Parts: sequence; C-alpha cells; structure tokens
Amino acid sequence: MSRFTSLYRGETNIGFIASRRRWYAASGVIVLICVLSFIFRGFDYGIEFKGGTSFTINSAGTSLTATSVSDAFSAVGHAPQDAPQVAGTGSSQTIIVDTPTLSATLQGSVPKAVAQKLNISSDKISVDSVGSDWGHDTTVKALEGLIIFLVVVSIYISLRFQWRMAVGGIIALLHDIVVAAGIYSLVGFEVSPSTIVGLLTILGFSLYDTVVVYDKVGENAKDILAGSRMTFSEAANKAVNQTLMRSINTSLIALLPVAGLLFVGAGILGVGTIKDLALILFVGLLSGAYSSLFLATPIVVDLTERESQYKALTRRVLAKRADEAKRVEEAELAGVAVAPQRSGAPAPAPKVGARPQRRKR
Repeated sequence: MSRFTSLYRGETNIGFIASRRRWYAASGVIVLICVLSFIFRGFDYGIEFKGGTSFTINSAGTSLTATSVSDAFSAVGHAPQDAPQVAGTGSSQTIIVDTPTLSATLQGSVPKAVAQKLNISSDKISVDSVGSDWGHDTTVKALEGLIIFLVVVSIYISLRFQWRMAVGGIIALLHDIVVAAGIYSLVGFEVSPSTIVGLLTILGFSLYDTVVVYDKVGENAKDILAGSRMTFSEAANKAVNQTLMRSINTSLIALLPVAGLLFVGAGILGVGTIKDLALILFVGLLSGAYSSLFLATPIVVDLTERESQYKALTRRVLAKRADEAKRVEEAELAGVAVAPQRSGAPAPAPKVGARPQRRKR
C-alpha cells in the first residue's frame, strides 16, 4: 500500500533516466522487427487502396455466414480477395465481399449467380466499384498532413520549451508511428481508411503525454544552472516520477474503451469493420505512453548534458556531494553527529555507540 501511495503522490524514485540505455536497446529491437516486417511481410491493403469491386449482401433474417458467402463467390469463379466482413447486427446486418475489379457485364451477372448459390434474392446484393486512385490520394493527403503536423509541433515545442525537447518529442512520435504500423503488418489486418485515421489520432495522444512530462522537467530544471543541488538528469528523472501516476491514469482511461472495441467488439462479437481502427488505436496508445516516459525525456537528457554548462553543473554537484560525504565520514570517526548541508543529500546515520555532545549554553 505504501508503494501505491508513493506512486499516487508522485514520490517514487524509479531510475528512468539512469536505465535509459536499456530503453534505447529495447526500442531499437522493436523498431528493427517492425522494419523487417515492412520489408518481408508488407501490408494487406484494403480495396480502397488497391481497387476492386465490393459486394454488400443484406444478410438480415437469413442464416448466411461469412464462410458460406465466401464459398458461394468461389463457386462462381470470383473468390474474395480477403475474408468477408460482417457489419452491423439485427435488421441492419450485412456481409461485405471484396473481389478484384470486374467488368460491367460481370458486375451484373455475378450477383445473380451468387444469389442463386445462396438461395436469396439478387436484390439483396449491391455492387460498388472502387478505383485505386482514391486510396492513393488519401495516402498522399495523410502524409502531407503528417509532415505539416510534425513541423508545427516542432516549432511549438521549441518556442514553448527548447529545441532539444522538440527533437525528443519528434523521435518519440516517429517511434510510435513505426511501432503501430509494424504491429499492424505483423498481425496482418487490412489497411483501410480507418487505419490512416487511427494512425493520425494516436499522434495527438503521444504528444499530449510528452508535453505533460516536459512541463514538469522545465519546472524542476528552472534556474538549475545557478546552483549545485542536482544535475539535469536528476531533475528530469524526478519529473518523470512525478507525472508517472498521471500518465498511467490517462493511458488507462484512453485504453479501456479502445480495448472494448478491439477485444469485445471485434474479437467476441465479430464486428470486423471496427477492428482496423481499434487495433491501431490500442497499439498506438500503448506505444505513446511508453515513448513519453522511456524515450522522449531520456533523449532530452542526453542532448542537454552534452553542453559544457551542464557538464560543469554535473561536476559541481558531484564535487559538493563528495565534500559532504567526506565531512560526514570525518564527523562519524570523531563520534560527532553532523547535520547535512542543504545539498539534497540524505542525513547521515548516527554512529552506533557514540555519545552526542551536549550543546554549550
């Protein structure tokens, strides 16, 4: 319970910054796996990106399943590109089947042949033809929006905080994009417009969490160069610990409804049309929470402590603590209880068996 209380009050002392090499290595391995998946597995693009013909079957009040519909299309010589998706429930339930692009003649004959195989009226099947240009245009616009977003964010963070924090924030954002897309590639979910929307959505969450930590870092490091009580890395580590509970709460609140969409809606209820958005949001929210704590701030520390003024600060702090430790050790040998100087160092433990000196009046 005491640990939970310390976490709730922001009084934990977890070494996020001291262990940053581990986090870099772990993130590097994850990113490498994602990149290899891009190269060797690629993505399963939806009909909006590769073009084709889409059939929507009104399955309300029937015993049709995704499997039976897929078998019917295969039987007439036009196998679906991917597994059919079930959308809606009850009277609005439909089954969506995507096939390669069909000619106008086939778009008229295939529904009749499939309806005969399924023993339903051909009026229950509607046909739409989708060109690949739409998906290409959407992707280009998404990339343009992403570039503009990164530029604006970099300028804002540089003006609000410092350029080093902008670098850390952008690296964390790129990490989240690569990880989210990599998991998507590994799982093999279909890339749809919902995927692009979800990918852009997670950037805002990741940035929000990072800026919250940055704000606390700036507060702890204010006028730090004028003193010698703590190093910049210690001030940053303290900031991460102080905002840890807030990051956990924010992540849980955001993840719970998304987890409901992914595991209950898509997994249990089988609503396939929402799994694209749910997966990218779930992975992106997790990755965003991770990067704001374990990547963004440690990168800022590495960039900051390379500067001469912060190197000098570290030397002053270590020298002062060395002097304090030496003073305490000498006092312990003499059997004198010594109050620590105001340097942030812990109070020395009294020597066992030593008699405290009486103060003269």
